[in-house]
Amino acid sequence: MNNFTRAALALGACAAIITLAFAQDPGEHRTVMPDDLKWAKFPALPPGAKIGPIEGSMAHAMPFTVRFKLPKDYEVPAHSHPVVQRITVLSGTLHIGRGDKFDRSKTKSMPPGAISIVRPGTNYFVWTTEEVIVQVHGVGPWDIAYIDPLEDPRRKIVEFRSVGPWGMPHSARRDGGEQSP
Repeated sequence: MNNFTRAALALGACAAIITLAFAQDPGEHRTVMPDDLKWAKFPALPPGAKIGPIEGSMAHAMPFTVRFKLPKDYEVPAHSHPVVQRITVLSGTLHIGRGDKFDRSKTKSMPPGAISIVRPGTNYFVWTTEEVIVQVHGVGPWDIAYIDPLEDPRRKIVEFRSVGPWGMPHSARRDGGEQSP
């Protein structure tokens, strides 16, 4: 191998390493103060929860960090996620339990500073007795699957318009979609 070939290979290897380094660069250094967060409703959780995005996108295959503000006396029904998620309690006490059904007697109290590492497909639920702020980070794409689809706040709610034989409504299905009479 001559010197020109060696130099070309070395240059190519350097270019590949630099490209990989830039592809994995999360951007410039940032410091996010609590007052910098822009809280918004989060329709994937029951009404009352707010999300404060910090970095990344939960919808894409990339690292993300968000905060959730959960109000006093709040419950999130049994659900799971397709990715590992790390939940750190920043304020208040979060009660977390594993299982297919919401059961307060099967929960553990997580005070500020506690962290829960939830593996993909783990069914769990949470509740609060006071306002709680948690920080969640992981690698997307993130999603939430409620064990009972009827507890999913994103489902459509359809009003029953008429009653069919035997007093049964016939203008809506259980999943909220309309059906023909």
